[in-house]
Amino acid sequence: MASLLLAGGGTAGHVNPLLACSAALLERGHDVTAVGTADGLEADLVPRAGLDLIAIEKVPFPRRPDGAALRFPSRLRAAVKASEAAIDQVKADAVVGFGGYVSTPVYLAARRRGLPIIVHEANAKPGIANKLGARLTTHVAVTFPGTPLRHAQVTGLPLRPELESLAARLRDPEGRAEAGRVAKAQRGWPEDAPVLLVFGGSLGAASLNAALAPAVGTLVSRGIHVIHLTGKGKTEEAYRAQAELPSAQRGMYAVSEYAHDMAAAFAAADAVVCRSGAATVCEIGALGLPALYVPLPHGNGEQALNASAAVEAGAALLVRDDALTPAGLVLHAERMLLDPDEGPRMREATRGIGIADGAARLSDMIEGAL
Repeated sequence: MASLLLAGGGTAGHVNPLLACSAALLERGHDVTAVGTADGLEADLVPRAGLDLIAIEKVPFPRRPDGAALRFPSRLRAAVKASEAAIDQVKADAVVGFGGYVSTPVYLAARRRGLPIIVHEANAKPGIANKLGARLTTHVAVTFPGTPLRHAQVTGLPLRPELESLAARLRDPEGRAEAGRVAKAQRGWPEDAPVLLVFGGSLGAASLNAALAPAVGTLVSRGIHVIHLTGKGKTEEAYRAQAELPSAQRGMYAVSEYAHDMAAAFAAADAVVCRSGAATVCEIGALGLPALYVPLPHGNGEQALNASAAVEAGAALLVRDDALTPAGLVLHAERMLLDPDEGPRMREATRGIGIADGAARLSDMIEGAL
């Protein structure tokens, strides 16, 4: 069995695939250690998952000719040296990078030590660190077809174990019916109730919340039950909309900041409205759920690219953030949930794009590189 050093951090988009892959590798008997920073999400999530974390300095790539750019070469050299020390500490047989600033020095250190390098890119539009990493190896795993990296092989995204297990159940019609029945019953809802899940990530999405509040009365009047995860500190508008519903319909609109059990929320859902981060798109595709994606309007456009394969396959719809309206949300929800042809067709289309075993596929690539 091998000693593997997994590098990634800063955001959930880098950390969660690392954790999902590490779980699969540990099951196969490998030793796994993570490399990250002391102030990214990994500083909390990695130890909580029971993994050792070696912290090195975060070295952002300079974007303008300023003092940080002048200090960049020396800081990068120090981070590469720290990465080499991490490699020596765990006697690593290979390194696996998931992107983020921390991956760059780890890739360079592994190259200097002659170790196999495996790169995993979550987004359809790769980041700077993984563009560099892909130049140093032939072992490049990507989530989406068409990702512009050399030697790219589509493995999908490593899913959280609880969602990978749920995806396997939902792909079977009987398993889907049973999982939905149980999840809806836990909320006191009928097993045949059409359920719309709306969420914007851990911080919520103001545009989704703003569009849903005026629309929820129409949705519930048409029999649609709604699970609304507003994001931390953003429930006020939703609770006000709930209070304005007829008393008999208030129970059809479930509001909370976030889901303690996201697998149960997905199991209850028949369609989803959300952002299109890489992990979200992959999870929803693997779970076989029709979706309306509203890409985050900031960044370099990667969220729209992440959703493009699902939209082109007919498994999802896409609306620009500034074009989302309450009336449009109702229209798309009815299309996914109440149209007797469209919903089943979209669900069937997910079979061509959803990858539920991304962790196993990436683990196979890693073992093949050893």
